[in-house]
Amino acid sequence: MNCDPPSGRDARPDTVFFRDGILHMIDQTSLPVELRVLSLEKPVEVADAISRLAVRGAMAIGVAGAYGVLLGALAADTSRSDEIRAAARDAVRVIAASRPTARNLFWALEGMEQALEEGGDDAPAALLERLHRRADEIAEDTIETNKKLVEAGQEVVPDGANALTHCNSGALAALRYGTAVGVLIEAYRRGGGIHVYACETRPLLQGARLTAWELGREGVPYTLIPDGSAGFLMQQGRVDLVITGADRIAANGDTANKIGTYSLAVLAEAHGIPFYIAAPGSTVDLRTPTGSDIVIEERDADEVRTCGGHRTAPEGAPVYNPAFDVTPAAYITGIVTELGVLRPPYEESLKLSFGRDA
Repeated sequence: MNCDPPSGRDARPDTVFFRDGILHMIDQTSLPVELRVLSLEKPVEVADAISRLAVRGAMAIGVAGAYGVLLGALAADTSRSDEIRAAARDAVRVIAASRPTARNLFWALEGMEQALEEGGDDAPAALLERLHRRADEIAEDTIETNKKLVEAGQEVVPDGANALTHCNSGALAALRYGTAVGVLIEAYRRGGGIHVYACETRPLLQGARLTAWELGREGVPYTLIPDGSAGFLMQQGRVDLVITGADRIAANGDTANKIGTYSLAVLAEAHGIPFYIAAPGSTVDLRTPTGSDIVIEERDADEVRTCGGHRTAPEGAPVYNPAFDVTPAAYITGIVTELGVLRPPYEESLKLSFGRDA
């Protein structure tokens, strides 16, 4: 897959793209100050980029993980199929350890593992070609799936709506179209006259750094808000819907997303505001029965003790820093997917839609 980095306001950026044996990705830690593209050649570099959030967003890290496995295979003795397989499996192990919550990463790694097993004792060149083709398929599937999702999501955004979103779920998080923020950008492009409230998303400010950057590039009217002001906005009647992305959706519809999402869902319920999740089938994990079974990543305490590199709490202050929380299905009005907007009961609608593929 040879994709160019973004250029111009109207470009839809490919957050991750592979060219000439090198994996390129937008360094999301440099935004909004600088648009910088990293060039990675080793699986351990990909794992590090995922871990430190240089690439983030469930779908983007899935694609990065797939190409990271390909990098491992290409770095092996390419004259021996057994060496290629061993190197690729080692890459899967290293990359899988980078972040535990997002289902898409493991969906992509499972796809690469399947490619390793297909073909039996094939020649090294054929094995490498198959791995490259499978990584390309994962990237292309992600792009096409999110294009369909964004289309389906127009159903839930009324003309003139004031929408609230949390964290970042635009093209940066999902290659070219995005999920929740992608739905909102498309609604604006279609002349829907919408306005977006973007939560800053502490502690790493993905909303302030990334969502505001994406909305601004597209010309979407938006207002950046402190996380703690969302309830007051709802109380004032200034929010018509809440829509966020997701990192893993359990079989019963319970959904893991960036920390703070659960609070927004509870507030939306209290104020009679619809709350939507936007995520593709690759985020659905029917093998995980409920949200209580989802592994929640905990991150470094200094992410909370500091802000923008400046210390904002006493050194050594005790910290609890979960990267995600789980919103119970009962608070979710609908789940926007590439197959349409799913409705409760989610045990049935998710299984019916993704029972064979999720």
